[in-house]
Amino acid sequence: MKNLSLALAATTILAAPAQAGDVYNLLGPVMHDPGETEIAERCDYYAGQIDLRRDAMLGDRDAPNLANTLGRYDEIVALLLTAQFESGLYQQVLLTPELRAAGGACAARMAGLMSEISLSRPLYDRLVSLDVAETDAVTQNYYNDTLDSFRRSGVALDDDGRARVQEINDELAALSTQFAQNIAEDVGTIEVSPDELAGLPQDYVEAREVGENGMITLTTASPDYVPVMTYADSDDLRERYSEVYGKRAWPANDEVLRQIFTLRQELAQLTGYENYAALQFADRMLDTTQKVEDFIAQTEAAARPVAQGDYTQLLAMLQELRPGSETIEPHQLGWLGPKVQQANYNYDPQEARQYFQHDNVRDGIFDLTQRLFGVEVQPWDTPVWHEDVEPYQLVENGTVMGRFYLDSHPRPGKYTHANVLPLFVGSPQDGEVPVAALVQNMPDGLMEHGQVTTFLHEYGHILHFIFGGRREYAGTSMISVEWDFIEAPSQILENWVYDYDTLATFAVNAEGEVIPRDLVERMNAVRHFNQGMFEMGQLGLTATSYNFYTRPVPENLGEAAREWRGAYSLVPPSPTSEFQAAFGHLDGYGAAYYTYGWSRVIAADMFSRFKAEGLTNPQTAADYRRLVLEPGGTRPAAELVRDFVGRDISFEAFQKDLEQGLPQE
Repeated sequence: MKNLSLALAATTILAAPAQAGDVYNLLGPVMHDPGETEIAERCDYYAGQIDLRRDAMLGDRDAPNLANTLGRYDEIVALLLTAQFESGLYQQVLLTPELRAAGGACAARMAGLMSEISLSRPLYDRLVSLDVAETDAVTQNYYNDTLDSFRRSGVALDDDGRARVQEINDELAALSTQFAQNIAEDVGTIEVSPDELAGLPQDYVEAREVGENGMITLTTASPDYVPVMTYADSDDLRERYSEVYGKRAWPANDEVLRQIFTLRQELAQLTGYENYAALQFADRMLDTTQKVEDFIAQTEAAARPVAQGDYTQLLAMLQELRPGSETIEPHQLGWLGPKVQQANYNYDPQEARQYFQHDNVRDGIFDLTQRLFGVEVQPWDTPVWHEDVEPYQLVENGTVMGRFYLDSHPRPGKYTHANVLPLFVGSPQDGEVPVAALVQNMPDGLMEHGQVTTFLHEYGHILHFIFGGRREYAGTSMISVEWDFIEAPSQILENWVYDYDTLATFAVNAEGEVIPRDLVERMNAVRHFNQGMFEMGQLGLTATSYNFYTRPVPENLGEAAREWRGAYSLVPPSPTSEFQAAFGHLDGYGAAYYTYGWSRVIAADMFSRFKAEGLTNPQTAADYRRLVLEPGGTRPAAELVRDFVGRDISFEAFQKDLEQGLPQE
């Protein structure tokens, strides 16, 4: 199992699951209509169950064995993670600030308890005395990872040192809750006249209510914001809207971040590391800061020439539309992309958009699951916390393999992006299956092709979690795989939304006409345009994430973030942007935003086998499920990839894919 206190930071995309079948059977997967009292009582129950197991483990006078030592410890881990991330779900999705705050309070309490467990010398000493020499490889790996996580947590410190680490982790838990709450609660708005929405799809305009003053109120929620920044003709509208969007949770979160950075640096030094990045990377695939810096440099060398070609096309289009322009402004970038796609590649995103109705997309993604992996998605009859939530179960040969909630559409106070929260890892001993929640903010109507990609990406986490769940130990489920691998099994699935045979199964317009093959061919032709700009933008975020955790805390966080991001992005952020305040990954992924880029390298490498053998080749898909998804965290990720592709991970496939965006001579 990875470092427990650090694992709590990984809630941005995935949360951590658990086992503990007795708790699941007593309380159910989640409360569908909880009050503040019920959330608190449920939190008390989890804490009590954890204490019972800890007392039993420490009070046992028998010689340590797998059942009374590692097994009991694993039950503690399972309960801690179940409670932590179930309460995190309440914090993300419940309908009132008070209920979300109650979920956040429980999440913080469990984070503190998890830190307490990881700093317990008696628990560590009991584990150290266990002999696992004659056990299987999975048990030995789990045992060794467990001891390593205790050591990284600071268990070897003296009493005063451990007490200070506990104080820091308690403070960090509260700060993380506050950071997320500030982002969720600070919804900005602007008023626009209907005329200002020229250029936007008609269904977008018709879905917005005109107030008594003749104006339309738009929020900073993605379904409002992204279409405006993509299609609105008005530079003025896009500029002032982006200024509001760029100041979400600011200035409140700057002080929260300052404390997070300072405390994590102190934590790293207490536990023997130069900085928090070094501590955080210690159990990753790229396990040193030097390896991450080398990866950033390698990616920049590959991406910058491609990005320059992208920028040249974008600037030429801007100069055609706005004569006299010399540089691209940040609020123009999203708008220029579709213009270049239409002029240079004969591809219109709005033409494609008419074929991606939300429910059809959802059903098409479910059908793809069956075609690739032989499993069926069926409705699950269970209570839900909101009328928009849809519960489903994954069934293979009549047997339920896992269950998940789909909470797809925005509402006030809800988590503003897209993520998966594994709630319960499943228990093979008790016959219980994994349960997770997919929380996102998709329009309840027509979707952009990019939103289809995001949907399938997040759903990929669901598949990975369910296929890689129900391990003998909760601590060897999918959630314990190295966290700079965790995005790869989702990123590889994004390729299928460019496959005509896949799209033809669900992409139909209002008249029932299937998406034309010619349109999909043009979609693929334009696919590599802007990929270089994208990678450079991602490197800017990577550098921001990395630098905040390897350098002294800057006096002006926004100025530093804009400088670090601008060193890579060919269109630097606006001088008014305070994007760091709503950059949730600064807390959730800490210094490790590079995870996304490294995972894209792995995903491209794994997809090279599908390209060679066929996207719907049943043997390839079966091997991918068996060799990459099902092992969960039982083995190092590098070994899983090697088993599937037949060699060590290579940068080559990613670079070749990227270089398809180079200007053609």
